[in-house]
Amino acid sequence: MSTKDAYKQKIEAEVELAQAKLAELRAEAKSSAADTRIKYEKQIEDLEHKVDTAKAKLKELGEASEDAWEHLKEGAESVWDKLSSAVRDTATKLKDKFKD
Repeated sequence: MSTKDAYKQKIEAEVELAQAKLAELRAEAKSSAADTRIKYEKQIEDLEHKVDTAKAKLKELGEASEDAWEHLKEGAESVWDKLSSAVRDTATKLKDKFKD
């Protein structure tokens, strides 16, 4: 397995974990008070957009040649760092709100 393929698989697994966390947040939102759910639905949608952006970068990375992928790797890492941080921050904020 090439370094590129191993890296791509690692990021794909991390994106899947982020998607699972978003699904968990959505489920918690459904059981929360309606006003709380509406208020934070936008934040969850923003996170889903970031997941879509990360998936697009992964696709670009997967289609890149062995020589070109190193240049794309930095962009993919940046997208992943932003997504990961946003998921963690939002999950922390929303978990407290959903318990209301």
